[in-house]
Amino acid sequence: MANKFRDIAKQEELEELEELVEQEEPQAISKPSKPVKKGVLAKGLSKIFGGSFLSDDRAVQHIPFILFLGLVAILYIANGYYADDKIREVNKVTNQIKELRTEFISSKSDLMFVSKQSEVAKAVNSLGLKEPVVAPMKIEMDSIKVKENKK
Repeated sequence: MANKFRDIAKQEELEELEELVEQEEPQAISKPSKPVKKGVLAKGLSKIFGGSFLSDDRAVQHIPFILFLGLVAILYIANGYYADDKIREVNKVTNQIKELRTEFISSKSDLMFVSKQSEVAKAVNSLGLKEPVVAPMKIEMDSIKVKENKK
């Protein structure tokens, strides 16, 4: 007896089913169909996909907001493309830096090899210059005598 209305509805359904069974012609037993209720989401989606939301007066009020959302979406997509371009550019410059660094290292090693004393002597030998055999003389002067001579 918790819900007497529910019990009454069940009894009515049972009586209807018994009447169907008693009939001479066999018919498919089915429950009475209830009208299908649409949810809020289903109603909204059917309006959007059906295009009926455009004829609604409230939709006219929301057109600026819809345009704003469209603009934000376009800017978001453009920002993604811009970021992709910058990433490609950074990778390109990084590869160029690596190539230039390897070129610098190889040029530096070539310079060190060419600037060795033996290599310089070989290169200058074709000009007629020879490496001196005697060590150069060092000239030493006393700084006090230099100051006295200037006066």
